[in-house]
Amino acid sequence: MQQRAYFSFHDLKPDAGSFLQDVIAGLSRPRKAINPKYFYDERGSALFEAICSLAEYYPTRTEIEIMREHGGEMAQHLGPGCTIIEYGSGSGRKTRMLIEEARPAAYLAIDIAEAQLKTAAAALADAFPRVAVAAVCADYTRPFALPRLASTKASRRAIFFPGSTIGNFTLAEARDFLRLARTQAGTGGAMLVGVDLKKDAAILDAAYNDAQGVTAEFNLNLLARINRELGADFDVSAFRHHAFYNADLGRIEMHLVSTRRQKVAVGGKLFGFSEGETIHTENSYKYSVGEFQVLARDAGFAPQRCWVDPASLFSVHFLSTSD
Repeated sequence: MQQRAYFSFHDLKPDAGSFLQDVIAGLSRPRKAINPKYFYDERGSALFEAICSLAEYYPTRTEIEIMREHGGEMAQHLGPGCTIIEYGSGSGRKTRMLIEEARPAAYLAIDIAEAQLKTAAAALADAFPRVAVAAVCADYTRPFALPRLASTKASRRAIFFPGSTIGNFTLAEARDFLRLARTQAGTGGAMLVGVDLKKDAAILDAAYNDAQGVTAEFNLNLLARINRELGADFDVSAFRHHAFYNADLGRIEMHLVSTRRQKVAVGGKLFGFSEGETIHTENSYKYSVGEFQVLARDAGFAPQRCWVDPASLFSVHFLSTSD
């Protein structure tokens, strides 16, 4: 068996204090909210992988179809011997497809879910022994220093951000995030990003309200995680999942709805809920191709190419830095 070229793990994960502070701050708002990045503990990551295989959830399979059809062209745009830096690496299925086509010199997986990150990155290191692989447990929405890898002569840094996660940010947050990505890509760098497209509301509503209730379980697991890791006392059964398309804002909204009046203790603080009050847990903004390209330009990228599936459900954009 051929040995790995290089594999390393770097733990820059935010501590539990950051989690607690963010939850308390979110529940203290007039309209309660919790950042969706906290969905992804080990259980949440497994549930999201299950969501990706559901019949109603089109983004994953559609993006994979786009990559299968156009992967060679994407690799040509990236160029040989690049360093692929993936934000939110997940299970690594799309990553394997890109590495097979692009044959990079190095690959950096960045994710906040430590257990899944280690497993997926190590599997990629075994599958591609000629690629230097590093796993970085970090919050990729905040600035951090990339680790130095074993000596590689990478021609450019290429950010890989599949899965439409860009839609979880507000427009202002997305612009700031893209600016951060552009800084990490550096001079002569690039970004390959998946973007969900605007479409019929019925398709969107079905994707976030699956018949098996997996998305509901994923949403409610956030409260279970807060109980487990922060010692809170949420009665998870007293909340229900609610997701809908907000046409005026062009986004899916996901909420947890309190089914009765109740009080919840978190970190020594008490939070009251009225019946019907919600915790806003996620947005998923949808873009037209032109809207996203304007956003990318505002962040300092130069849009170069966009691939869209025949049904116009999903898009993958190739951006370059404009230095």
